[in-house]
Amino acid sequence: MTTATHANRRAHALARQLRDLRNVARALPDALLLLDRRHQLQWANPAARRLLGVVWSRDRALSMGKRFHAHPIGLWLRGAGTDEVPSPVDAARLLQLTRVDYDAERHVVLARDITRVQKLEQMRRDFVANVSHELRTPLTVIHGYLEMLEPDDVPALSSVLEDLRAQSQRMRQIVDDLLVLSRLETGQALPRERVPMAPLLEALRQEAEALSQGRHEILLEDAARQDMLGSRSDLHSAFSNLVSNAVRYTPDGGRITIRWALEAGAGVYSVTDTGVGIPAEHLPRLTERFYRVSSSRSRAKGGTGLGLSIVKHVLDLHNARLRMASQLGVGSTFACVFDSDCLLAPGA
Repeated sequence: MTTATHANRRAHALARQLRDLRNVARALPDALLLLDRRHQLQWANPAARRLLGVVWSRDRALSMGKRFHAHPIGLWLRGAGTDEVPSPVDAARLLQLTRVDYDAERHVVLARDITRVQKLEQMRRDFVANVSHELRTPLTVIHGYLEMLEPDDVPALSSVLEDLRAQSQRMRQIVDDLLVLSRLETGQALPRERVPMAPLLEALRQEAEALSQGRHEILLEDAARQDMLGSRSDLHSAFSNLVSNAVRYTPDGGRITIRWALEAGAGVYSVTDTGVGIPAEHLPRLTERFYRVSSSRSRAKGGTGLGLSIVKHVLDLHNARLRMASQLGVGSTFACVFDSDCLLAPGA
């Protein structure tokens, strides 16, 4: 076989592969735009017409930044705004945008229609909120009647009554936590009020002492001595969840340290314990609802499985993040890291 023949066959094979790749791109249900570094259109698949109103034959070399200048897509292309935007073709459709750098000069923009997913998610949130509200009243009635019954009046059923009271209280706590999560998931803007950290930290220490009942050493360190901006009640809820988890999973005689400090300009609230620790493979999933490292251990300790989900949602709404570190048999540290814009300068 001559060199020329080999080169021709290789060229035909590459051309065939390119046609296949383009046909795949054409068949995608997601809009695909190939843009240069100035956001000028290099290519678009047919779905781009349906979702974005972009037509390859008509809009070739057109700047998408200028085309969508007054639309949230334009803001996103400029590196700001959210990656979930209404479709410029149909505002009732919600699109999720993704950018993938193709090479130094070009990048791909993908737009996926997530309208149905968002509707299903909203239905789920509404269902959880409605069911939780409906359950709260009958649970309150049941718990009230159980509190009226004295174990001494029916000695044979005293242990049963104690179990019923404990499980009733646990169910009420689960319902309350679900209602908190439903509210947080609406994504409404939280108040940016002053959060005095010194009294909040002292309240958290007292909560830890009350939960511990003298079984642990509780330490409090306020190294930052700065207040915050945010939702006082929601931050208290998130911080309290970390404290209660530490008390719950630290054996008697252990130490729990509540700390508020500054690290590279960020505010860091942390709870460190000398508890049982958590295997590394479980850490990425701890903020999922009802996720448990050990179901039997968690239920025996009385947890609802929703506490860290609440923490994560509160932090998301404060543009903060949760940092977790743990070692089996040594203990764990859960830290809430807040950007500097959440901090108030001393005396402000």
